[in-house]
Amino acid sequence: MELTTERLHLRPFTDADRIAIHAVYADPEVMRHVGHGAHRTVAETTAALKVYGEVLERSGFSFLAVVERAGGALIGDAGLYPLGEDIELGYTLARRAWGRGYATELGRALLAYAFDELDAARVVAQVEPANTASRHVLEKLGMKEVEVRTAYGRPHLLYEAKRPAARRGSSPRP
Repeated sequence: MELTTERLHLRPFTDADRIAIHAVYADPEVMRHVGHGAHRTVAETTAALKVYGEVLERSGFSFLAVVERAGGALIGDAGLYPLGEDIELGYTLARRAWGRGYATELGRALLAYAFDELDAARVVAQVEPANTASRHVLEKLGMKEVEVRTAYGRPHLLYEAKRPAARRGSSPRP
């Protein structure tokens, strides 16, 4: 799985990405609303990348490296990930990439991929209530808050986007 947007390229992680993505994952500010928080060691990051690669091999989608097309800098991860019966949209971007519209840009591309290529009926995203920036991105993507659930021992809002009726593989509703 690879995607290219106007300013970004999403591709599978390589071994050469470990140090650059670890710098993102080790930043407590970046990771304050993500999973179990900041990574403490490169080994922790390496283990996460290994899982992303295994999930990609097994399901055909996973979290991918996000690279700026202008300059080629790795600025984070983004992707689609199995979450029970659902497909989860997620992203983690370096602080220097915040405020540029990258999350919205890659979110649109990932939703299109999920609906057009994976024929997903819905895509979900989990976000902590205090993460107002990500909540705003999800709302700009047309995702709607549907429930509160616990993830990583903390409350998270579950947002969803349903496949538009005009998308491939969809059938008209009665």
